[in-house]
Amino acid sequence: MRPDTPAENVDHTAEAARLERTAGLYPEDTEALLLRAAAHLELAGDRPTATKLYDRLLSSPEALDHPHLVRALKASNLWEYGHEAEARAIIDGVRTAAPRDPAPWVIVAEALESHDELEAAHDTFTEAVRLLLTDVPQPPQPTHPLLFGRHRVRRMLGRSHDEWDALADTVHSLPVSLDELHDPKRVWSLGSENPAELEAEILRLRAELGAYREALSRPFPVAILHWPATELTELLEAYPTLAEEYPSHEEHLTSIERALRELAASGTPNLGIVTGTVPSYEAFAASEGSSPGDATLLPQYATTLAARGRATAWPPQNGSNCWCGSGRTYAQCHGSPA
Repeated sequence: MRPDTPAENVDHTAEAARLERTAGLYPEDTEALLLRAAAHLELAGDRPTATKLYDRLLSSPEALDHPHLVRALKASNLWEYGHEAEARAIIDGVRTAAPRDPAPWVIVAEALESHDELEAAHDTFTEAVRLLLTDVPQPPQPTHPLLFGRHRVRRMLGRSHDEWDALADTVHSLPVSLDELHDPKRVWSLGSENPAELEAEILRLRAELGAYREALSRPFPVAILHWPATELTELLEAYPTLAEEYPSHEEHLTSIERALRELAASGTPNLGIVTGTVPSYEAFAASEGSSPGDATLLPQYATTLAARGRATAWPPQNGSNCWCGSGRTYAQCHGSPA
């Protein structure tokens, strides 16, 4: 269940409880699962309990994959139910830490923006853009919300366009321009009695909603299972019946890329890759009451990993390393036309 599902279509409290139970079954995925559980609790209006989940993660003895993201989410949540001073302190800490992940920056900047701290929001967006995009030839997709958010805040502040705004315009792909989407006067058109003005505003809102939906994380991609060379060797030694599925590691990698390209050509959206490990696969087989040597379990295992937030998007962004782990860029490896 996606956290952005409307409240009338899902019991967010029950979904959060289900995700907490799942985290107990898969400790290695606790961070991703509890973050989704906290999102459901926020949507249910139970913000104090969501904060408890963020605190649970931050106090965990296990190192977090995304500690700054957890802190940013906690700050945003705290501010929404009256804990402004603590939220501001956490936001200052995130900014001082200067994470290389764009997501925490987006969350703290939008928290400031939503509470009319426009100058602080602008400064936060600008810090992030300079840190992550200076001398970067092509902004990676995860950084686009930084550019768009900065553009939006600058329009509200009445600032003139600069080089970063121009860059935001170049990565914006919707038919309605950013200047139109972020026009502060748009809100007044919603009260207009002119049908033409209202229709134009509805079109702008639809475009903005499309951009928002495109930017949302998608926890359930169509995912293909990838085995690193050492894991595949261990898997086949333990379960030789799977050799028919994996004649060689090279063929395995080639088949992954081929399958993903065929899915993309057929119009299938939201493609991804999940990386398997033998212990994880054995645990999954045990939970299903089946033998790991049963090849029919493999696609189910891939789907389960994707549902637990373990998938990485395919194809990789321009300039990113290949999904296969070779250390080469995707364009020089499996992304090469050859």
